[in-house]
Amino acid sequence: MIVTAFDVSRARALTPGCERVIHFNNAGCGLMSQPVLDTVLEHTRLEAMMGSYEAAARKAEAVNAVYTSLATLLNCRADEIALTDGATQSWHRAFHAVPLKKGDRVLTANNEYNSNWLSLRRRCDQVGVSLEVVPSDADGLIDIGALKAMLDERVKLVAITQITNSNGKVNPVEEVGAALRGSGAIYLLDACQAVGQMPVDVQRIGCDLLSGAGRKFLRGPRGTGFLHVRREAMEKLDPMFIDIHSANWTGLNTFEWKPDAKRFEVMEHNIADRLGMGAAVDHALSWGLDAIQERILSLSTLLRKRLSELPGVQVRDQGTRPSGINTFTIEGKDLMKLMLNLRAKGINTSVTNFDWAWLDLKERGIDSIMRASLSYYNTEEEVERFVEAVAKA
Repeated sequence: MIVTAFDVSRARALTPGCERVIHFNNAGCGLMSQPVLDTVLEHTRLEAMMGSYEAAARKAEAVNAVYTSLATLLNCRADEIALTDGATQSWHRAFHAVPLKKGDRVLTANNEYNSNWLSLRRRCDQVGVSLEVVPSDADGLIDIGALKAMLDERVKLVAITQITNSNGKVNPVEEVGAALRGSGAIYLLDACQAVGQMPVDVQRIGCDLLSGAGRKFLRGPRGTGFLHVRREAMEKLDPMFIDIHSANWTGLNTFEWKPDAKRFEVMEHNIADRLGMGAAVDHALSWGLDAIQERILSLSTLLRKRLSELPGVQVRDQGTRPSGINTFTIEGKDLMKLMLNLRAKGINTSVTNFDWAWLDLKERGIDSIMRASLSYYNTEEEVERFVEAVAKA
């Protein structure tokens, strides 16, 4: 059922955590909805009562439905979806499957997540690959003109993040896809901060690989993630990990990869949590991603306006297209202490520093930044209470 009018009261009634906290940390982990919680607990109890393997067999159809739900969310085929234990795992399985050799080039952007950058740096150094950062434009977004100028036959991979975790800017991912079309480079997109708060259409984006998280704006359980692998790119990739789930043993010394994206999965995983992620996807689809995005952006606009009115507070968001991630600094204030003080009062936020966004923050001369990330179940009243708490600080 699609909800045509956004009913915030209903969204909050289906989110039990709203009774306890003001949760402005959805870019870290969103509050699970009641349907997600019920799904996880139900399957966990089933495992306790009849055994995990037996419970998995009983719920096989429901597990298969998770692939279908994610395919609907991303506008792709169900056999182009792999389920993983988190967004970082999804990204690493994708990245390490891209063949690279000495002399190749890899391009990234200056808002790349630190975990991704560390892996890019280490592998490129090991193989003898040039890792290069595409310059940003005046709005802090990846410069499409500069990207086009850097492309040549040696560029084998372009790996970027759709929404940076440290300033909420939304990169022009469709324009990147258009620029790469026909270049021969693999396009890997980290969409973990985008999926769940806005429509994400892999057909329009044109990416070969897309990694995402279940726990963030999708509001699923921790330890869940997914990877989209475009069918046409499947045979260009060489998965790093292999077990009896991802491949078939065809002879003593031979094997065949699974014909679909399951070649990027492994046998052992938490079925209760994956079913919970499926419930989270279905919950988001029931509201509609356009409606979710409109609601989140409305709240974010209000929050930025109110924060900018406070003395000593500087809103640090970049880009021409806002998102649900809102960042700011306070002159002379220890943001980590402020975060802990707010948490003690039942207000959840997060602080990002060099450990999480070295490239972005160093370029802007910022040591740390406070992040208030909103979901559609948040309210205007919560925004005002948050701003009041920051003002008192």
